[in-house]
Amino acid sequence: MTAAGQHMAAEIAEQPAVLAGLVARRTEIADVARIIARRPPRFALLAARGSSDHAALYAKYLMEVLLGLPAGLVSPSTVTLYGARPDLRDVLLVSVSQSGGSPDLVEFTETARDRGALTVAVTNTPSSPVHKAAELAVDIGAGTEHAVAATKTYSATLLALYLLVDAVRGGDGSAATELGALAEQALAVPVQRAIDRYRFVDRIITTGRGYSYATALESALKLAETSYLAARAYSGADLLHGPVAAIDEETAVLAVTGAGRGGAAMRQVLAAVAERGADVLALGSAAEDAPADVRVPVPRVAEELAPVLEVLPVQRLALGLALARGGDPDRPRGLHKVTKTR
Repeated sequence: MTAAGQHMAAEIAEQPAVLAGLVARRTEIADVARIIARRPPRFALLAARGSSDHAALYAKYLMEVLLGLPAGLVSPSTVTLYGARPDLRDVLLVSVSQSGGSPDLVEFTETARDRGALTVAVTNTPSSPVHKAAELAVDIGAGTEHAVAATKTYSATLLALYLLVDAVRGGDGSAATELGALAEQALAVPVQRAIDRYRFVDRIITTGRGYSYATALESALKLAETSYLAARAYSGADLLHGPVAAIDEETAVLAVTGAGRGGAAMRQVLAAVAERGADVLALGSAAEDAPADVRVPVPRVAEELAPVLEVLPVQRLALGLALARGGDPDRPRGLHKVTKTR
């Protein structure tokens, strides 16, 4: 019997090497990108579930900002439950799945390809059904992940999507060359104070803007599935449009505050939640300058790459909180590594 959290801790620690290895293989991803560039789509769609859905949202921002390409997240059930057969000629579909085993993503990918889309699978399992269903594929190469909570597969998926989009626009991935070393630094940032402070909290709100909204979503999922916290994520903009009224002195807020436009837009959010008495944990490359009760700084990198680093201390926080609350994040109750939905 392994110790509680042993797999999750080991897989968190593997990430610098995984990310560095993926950067070293970026020419493989560039080969896929060149095919996409030769067949420029009218718009892009992204299909995913769970953590991969957060990575897909990140890719949506990349595509719209860096490529000027309209992008949206699909609802697989429109095909799997309702039998829709949309016209997807000249459309790029990117199916994001760490396991590549979800039946609804397989069916959606097969249908999209049949309906004219250029389909690309981004997975950690080259032998998976989703990988085989797509015309093109990107292997994130994170290695086997034993913990139920996705850690190294999530960060590697983010980086793979960045390298793919960057290569489509003609980039060489050079902005990501130091990510392995920066990930080492991000994992060395102390989070024990946050663990001690929030181990007894009942509910937490996570929030971010721009690229970092994906980090807020992934943070809420990690805290919910490992520590059983009532966690809810909001875009910083959406939080101010109503949900902020539910925040009070009993609420913890994890605010992703990085350098860049998204982080700058979070200043108003931080002021609003602080005014309502919330206990604020600021995390990101601009955290040290944020009005907060706890600050977790992250190394600075280009804003479009920040989510790859921001999520690393969040994973350590989720692991630490789960253990402090008497749980085992390797075996969260009621969850399995591959969730098969239709």
